[in-house]
Amino acid sequence: MSGTVDLQLQRAQALAIPPPKGKPYSVPIPGSESEGKSAVYRHWRCRDGPLLETLDPKITTGHEAFEATAARFPRNKCLGHRPYDPVTKTWGAYEWQDYAAIQTRRKNFGAGLVHLHKQAGVHTAGQYGVGLWCQNRPEWQITDLACMSQGLFTVSIYDTLGPDTTEYIINHASLACVVTSLNHVTALLKLKPRLPTLKIIIALDPLSAGELPGESKGELLNSLAAEMGVSIHYIRDVEALGEASPLPYNPPKPDDITTINYTSGTTGNPKGVVLTHRNTVAATCSSLIVIGGDPSQVICSFLPLAHIYQRLGEHSALASGSSIGYFHGNVVELVDDLKELRPTIFTGVPRLYNRFGNVIRESTVKAAGVKGALSRHVISKKMAALTDKHNPTNKHALYDRIWAKKVAAAVGLDRCKVMVSGSAPIDPNLHQFLRVCFANNFTQGYGLTETYAVSLVQLEGDFTAGNCGAVVPTSEVCLQSVPDMEYLVTDKPHPRGELLVRSTTLFREYFHNAEETAKAIDADGWFHTGDICSVDELGRFKIIDRKKNVLKLSQGEYISPERIENVYLANCSFLATAYVHGDSTQSFLVALFGVTPDAFARFAEKVRGDGKKIDEFDPEALKAACADKKVERAVLKELEKVGRKNKFNSYERVRTVRLFVDPFTVDNELLTPTLKLKRPQAAKKFRGVIDEMYEEGLAEEERANAQKAKL
Repeated sequence: MSGTVDLQLQRAQALAIPPPKGKPYSVPIPGSESEGKSAVYRHWRCRDGPLLETLDPKITTGHEAFEATAARFPRNKCLGHRPYDPVTKTWGAYEWQDYAAIQTRRKNFGAGLVHLHKQAGVHTAGQYGVGLWCQNRPEWQITDLACMSQGLFTVSIYDTLGPDTTEYIINHASLACVVTSLNHVTALLKLKPRLPTLKIIIALDPLSAGELPGESKGELLNSLAAEMGVSIHYIRDVEALGEASPLPYNPPKPDDITTINYTSGTTGNPKGVVLTHRNTVAATCSSLIVIGGDPSQVICSFLPLAHIYQRLGEHSALASGSSIGYFHGNVVELVDDLKELRPTIFTGVPRLYNRFGNVIRESTVKAAGVKGALSRHVISKKMAALTDKHNPTNKHALYDRIWAKKVAAAVGLDRCKVMVSGSAPIDPNLHQFLRVCFANNFTQGYGLTETYAVSLVQLEGDFTAGNCGAVVPTSEVCLQSVPDMEYLVTDKPHPRGELLVRSTTLFREYFHNAEETAKAIDADGWFHTGDICSVDELGRFKIIDRKKNVLKLSQGEYISPERIENVYLANCSFLATAYVHGDSTQSFLVALFGVTPDAFARFAEKVRGDGKKIDEFDPEALKAACADKKVERAVLKELEKVGRKNKFNSYERVRTVRLFVDPFTVDNELLTPTLKLKRPQAAKKFRGVIDEMYEEGLAEEERANAQKAKL
């Protein structure tokens, strides 16, 4: 298989060529329209014939993809991490394992997993799942690859999910074994009385020895676990078992399961999305085409690997011989890892890019003196070039060398050639600002767990913002009218409606949930995404609404709160999180915001004007500033400015606000692990505050009306 990697990359590069200038990125298939549905759109190079499944006929599974790379690039750096020194309490330089080492470890661990299941008297034959519960680390990927090597599949458990959801996933997937970090072992033992299938726990961290015989962590934990019918093992011991009793590969087939990936969900129990190796290979090929891939690339792994978005990025890296460096686990210190790793590809989410944008603005265009003047000049010139009708570009021979490179280096992204934003829409103004700051291919994509994270992606050379770009080569899409929301495929100038997807990346089913599967996939094989899109004359799709997340105010106006939140967060550096709320019985919006400690402290000091400093590391001082009505009114004024600048309608502007230090977190279960706001839960938790804001807003409205009457 030595030539397969080259063949993949060659074909990917050929399909990655953008269309001729002025030609569409996605093309409608003539005669494919039907009642209430738009034409079917495909990638401009893949209009005819079957949808793409693989770039190389010899690679049909994730197992084959990794084996081909390991054979081709055995000495390439594969997985890296930063070891922690408990003496100095610092994180060291990246340490790497090459492809050959990972290949050996995955083979041994895969064999060891099979032996353990047989010893426990469970899953003695056939395909079965192995739970995987930890933060991003090399062992996560080794476990996933090990399962593939024996025709098994992994079931992801989000590292930050609560015990109820963890219990649900383990029971729903009937898991006998969970591979996890040491900090979750006791949590699993506490849950064991309600986990009848659990027999094996594999710890990814050493079960270190105690001072006296019989007092090591491993012996104590196993003593406790044995009473519950569970055995606990260290991953290296399981690898040693596989090495001592080797097994030949039991490779999966294309239609075998790669993973059951449970959606993090904003309401109800998560659904188990069944994804096959056929899906894996197709999604990887799409990623290699639209994002690129080569053996010299380095990616940073920090988005949760339990989320299919990050998992796809690592599939692509492993298929092309690239290096994957794992962050050390603290998102607040992510920039330290980036500076050490200096990745060439970076995938993120809007919330992180908002933070990057705010930090960069504060240190450049908002800076005083020569630095600020130069930065504003550079941004102005580069923004103009970005929107040039004849030759748009985000690069400049001089400014990139003396300015953009330094800006990117400050966050460890000076070598980064490709950046991707996904998971939620990024504010167009922020997108363009970061494009000129980083001077690289900064693209936005769209996908869901059900489509293996990839359906639409902006192609290189398209410098427009606010859209998700073109259909990928593995998919075809159409729009379906949503009359009750007044979105029609006959709308002018651009058709609008719910996005429907058919693709070779499309999931097989929701695990043990035929009813939900039937709701999601219709008789013609179309997956109904629930996202409302428009499509322009060049075949670029834009997410404009969500069927479930739309608000309707008392005057009948429909509101998209997420769009408003994204605009506010992208333009107010002192705000970190947002929840815009509208009651159907009210005519205006209210909002709750979490503040960014450092920027908010400076903002509040300026508003108060009393010369007193606010310590950004003092939660009580920040809470007091958040509760200050003078500060609250100043925030409202800033929001008004942002609303006018972005041409919000009057009913889209929030009337009253409340400020908090950290109101929405994964720990308090108001954010999903992928940092999406759980709107119903937030509304319930803050119902009293929301009612208070409405009382305040209505009282202000009455005073204003009374004043008008006097005049």
